[in-house]
Amino acid sequence: MLIFGMGMDATARRRWFGAVVLFGAVAMLVFGQTVLQGRLQPWLLVIYWPVCFILTGLAVVAALRDVRALQDRARQEQRDLLESALKEIETEAKSRARSYRRNNGKP
Repeated sequence: MLIFGMGMDATARRRWFGAVVLFGAVAMLVFGQTVLQGRLQPWLLVIYWPVCFILTGLAVVAALRDVRALQDRARQEQRDLLESALKEIETEAKSRARSYRRNNGKP
């Protein structure tokens, strides 16, 4: 039995959840338009299709949350990269200044 969350990070859980609800919505759509066409009672249709719509909405929400998380992660990685580049430049500048002083002002 697949248990969500065991050994998965947030991204994997989000993507699995999105895939499962999207698969459920597609399966309901195909099943409803083929096998169940004309066989469901009207009151069951009132339940069946909104459930399919809700599953589709959940898949969309999961996808949007995943996009937001990816944007946040990319933004953080850009900040980290800029910060490390600035530290490297600072370290190199200090090293050159020390070397310059050791050589009595001669490059």
